[in-house]
Amino acid sequence: MKLDEMDLTAAEKKASYEEIKAYVLEHSGLKVSNLYIAQVKRKCGIIERENYNKPKSEDARQPKCPEDKERAIREALKYFKMI
Repeated sequence: MKLDEMDLTAAEKKASYEEIKAYVLEHSGLKVSNLYIAQVKRKCGIIERENYNKPKSEDARQPKCPEDKERAIREALKYFKMI
């Protein structure tokens, strides 16, 4: 059996955060953070693992991803066939 005949593994289907950032920058000119990518992935139901960098207090605030950046990240996730 040839390797190119095999189905993609789960790791091969996923784009890294760096690949998503590069795609968004190239196609929309926007710079996005890992936090924004994680927020959009969570909204899309893509939860990869438990986050161990939880805030120390319950009322800690996190910046929310702006709509234009969320659209660009969603487009990247569609391009990489993650949603």
